Amino acid sequence: MNNNKELYKDLYDLVIVGGGPAGLSAAIYMARAKYKVLLIEKEQIGGQITITSEVVNYPGIERTDGKRLTQSMKKQAEAFGAELVLGEVYEIEPEKKKAIRTLHTSRGDIDTIGILIATGAHPRKLGFQGEKEFQGRGVAYCATCDGEFFTGREVYVIGGGFAAVEEGIFLTKYASRVVMIVREEYFTCAKTVAEQVEKYPKIEVHFETEIVSVSGSDTVEQAVFRNNRTKEEWEVHRTEGIGVFVFAGYEPATEWVKGKVELNEYGYIITDSAMKTSASGIYAAGDVCIKDLRQVVTAVSDGAVAAVNLEKYVSSVHEQEKIPELFMKKADLSKLQTAEEQNGKIQETGYQENGKFLNNEIRAQLSELAQKFEHKVIVKACCDKSELSDKIRGFIQELKEVSPNIICEEVQESPTGKSLPVLELYREDGSATGICFHGVPGGHEFNSFVIALYNTAGPGQQTEEEIKEQIEGLQKKVNLKVVVSLSCMVCPDVVMGVQRIASLSEKVEGEMFDLQYYPEMKEKYHIMSVPCMILNDDKVYFGKKGIKEIADIVSESAS
Repeated sequence: MNNNKELYKDLYDLVIVGGGPAGLSAAIYMARAKYKVLLIEKEQIGGQITITSEVVNYPGIERTDGKRLTQSMKKQAEAFGAELVLGEVYEIEPEKKKAIRTLHTSRGDIDTIGILIATGAHPRKLGFQGEKEFQGRGVAYCATCDGEFFTGREVYVIGGGFAAVEEGIFLTKYASRVVMIVREEYFTCAKTVAEQVEKYPKIEVHFETEIVSVSGSDTVEQAVFRNNRTKEEWEVHRTEGIGVFVFAGYEPATEWVKGKVELNEYGYIITDSAMKTSASGIYAAGDVCIKDLRQVVTAVSDGAVAAVNLEKYVSSVHEQEKIPELFMKKADLSKLQTAEEQNGKIQETGYQENGKFLNNEIRAQLSELAQKFEHKVIVKACCDKSELSDKIRGFIQELKEVSPNIICEEVQESPTGKSLPVLELYREDGSATGICFHGVPGGHEFNSFVIALYNTAGPGQQTEEEIKEQIEGLQKKVNLKVVVSLSCMVCPDVVMGVQRIASLSEKVEGEMFDLQYYPEMKEKYHIMSVPCMILNDDKVYFGKKGIKEIADIVSESAS
């Protein structure tokens, strides 16, 4: 049987799509059982729970935060031998011969026996009048990303669940007053969580109430609400502007698996008690599934249940198809650290406590990726005398020690005429890619920077041929600026999409701006939410966008 090992050397026993608690739990169980496991996550290992500032209901851990908890899970999974990578899965191919499926991903095609979908869910929009028009200009969906924009203003939080309560409390740090608008007779989260609201005099609550509309000139200045019991409407008008934060549940991230597995009317994946979907070899876990309670503890439970049943499925395929054991590795338990130890290493911005940007783990991962580059990539730091330039210099000093395939240079002015300071990416032959970073790409944007290096050096992310043809056919030059906050989990998606398009066409420039260094952009474009994408210094688009949507916007503007 072992004579077939070479044939299956690139095959995985299990690919987990999604790196939140459900996916990490499954990775721990399957890797510990000595299977070959790959977890691929699009945005950040840990998922949405990483922005939760306090977790006090996870059994056995009295108090922690989302980042610490999931970092500990990540360490466990890696210690048992699971591979964890950043990337996006585009499509699941139909089952091949010998029960093997292929995933089309941004890291190339990946073959696997089993698949676990753990992609979670994203905030749901309500559809009230003005919601779409004022998204990013007063209507927001993430307090962590956008709360600071509303310092000193009144803020209205729409929703009565756990997320609404937690984010409402968080917003008291910035807002002059927080008004919670709850459609039901009372909060829909646990009573102990809801009672925390009473401790904050800044918070006012209106039950049995819903939002009707928002309006204003450049930003939201007026909102209309309706009492569901009396049908009476009331409005708020503030010339200085108000904030409306929507936390009204979630929508599952299942658009990419429609037609592959059975979904319910709301788009959630239908599974049985073993977490198996309607398709052979495909399981699902966490918030992407139909369930009554969406909490970390239920997500890790789903992941464990799915993994145990996937073990049985994968083993049966090995036996039936005479596939050799793909993975046998002793766990390196020395890699395990407490959540507190891990959290102490990396700060929110990506800097370590000793002032360094790249810790040993990041350095090793980046060095390994750089070995796969087809060509060298040149990073030019165009600096002036600003404080930001000093940080950029420190960043490239560390970066150039990572790999000979990453060449770092400091110059006094931008060869392409960009405003300083800026990091610009060039190909090995010296040609400009149009990819720029106005700021140090820390926090979540470090992922964007790494992908930009990969796209510049080659082979680059796999991109649909239709999108390639669309971009390569552009006749006019297009400039895209993406304004971000380093704490935003959604921003990297837009930055990576824009810069991937820039890497495909000399007609496109893709620039990232860290908003904390460019307050003038906030005023000029009335930015009250990130990500904000600016087309040709004119048209403004807010919110999450995939590469296809960005390509359509670019094509329309250049037609």
